[in-house]
Amino acid sequence: MSAESPTLWCDTCDRSIDATALEDGNCPVCGNRVTTGKRQPLPWKFRLMIGATVVYLAWRLYQLIMWLSH
Repeated sequence: MSAESPTLWCDTCDRSIDATALEDGNCPVCGNRVTTGKRQPLPWKFRLMIGATVVYLAWRLYQLIMWLSH
């Protein structure tokens, strides 16, 4: 699913709804009307933070392995 494809969203439940789970255009959980929205891509700052965290944890794992081997 691309970042620009429309999704079904329940504002009350604050979750995405599968089109096959709809009951007469209403949310199967709360029964309120479902709206069509667009998925928002992840911000670049969040992606950068995740990448930096992965690199940091890999470095710390390497340091742990080196410490245990001595």
